[in-house]
Amino acid sequence: MPTPRVRLRAAAVSDVGVHRTVNQDAAFTAAWGSAVADGVGGGPAGDLASAALVHRLAAGRVDTVDAESLAVSVRTANWDLRAHVQRDASLTGMATTFTGVFVSAVGTVLLAHTGDSRAYLLRDGMLVQQTRDDSYVQALVDRGLVAAEDAASHPRRNLITASLSGGERDRVVVVEHDARPGDRWVLCSDGLSDYVPHAEIAAAVTHSSATQAASVAVSEALEAGTRDNVTVVVCDVDLDTEGVSPERETSFYGAAAVRFTESLESA
Repeated sequence: MPTPRVRLRAAAVSDVGVHRTVNQDAAFTAAWGSAVADGVGGGPAGDLASAALVHRLAAGRVDTVDAESLAVSVRTANWDLRAHVQRDASLTGMATTFTGVFVSAVGTVLLAHTGDSRAYLLRDGMLVQQTRDDSYVQALVDRGLVAAEDAASHPRRNLITASLSGGERDRVVVVEHDARPGDRWVLCSDGLSDYVPHAEIAAAVTHSSATQAASVAVSEALEAGTRDNVTVVVCDVDLDTEGVSPERETSFYGAAAVRFTESLESA
């Protein structure tokens, strides 16, 4: 009997929002991994930064990885941002957050993160945040200078302390998690998490299908008056008991659906 393989049944929804004219969020979904990236506000070409990173990672098909090789793949994608800047100096300063989940070679889930996009794990009916925001306000919370419940409304909540910009010192944290069938991973840009309370996010993402859960969560952000782009990726952990390799199809959303539409490299 074939050994069951972990796979993700994933869907995403990305909306530019009513207060923005350009969607600087980018995302992709596949059976072997999914991710969200959010171009850093205040810098140039945030949509290019997020889309370029997402497409490079998807092109690399990081579906047989361990923590170290995933970190290398992210660094390689990050170098693409530097290449864009070297070709066009007006792009200097462009950067993006990044949060993704990937199926490892040993059937675990690898969570990679930098910036203030988030990952949550819904397990046994409880939604728990799995990432720490790389932000100025989170640092204040950690030091006890700002209450956690006040962080979402702090005037400097959008000031992040880590991102990917093509720099040598850019970093991504990779953490390994066990993969349980029935787990649901939720990835989002801060257009959701800055405007919708945790309890309401938890309620939104409990809908049965990944597509419906992502759609309802985005709708909650829009109804809450989000002033940012909002992207939600929902990934359900499943086992392929037939031992069939995950589908090669990759879907793109937000800026990644607009930019870089050329075919991905073969695996």
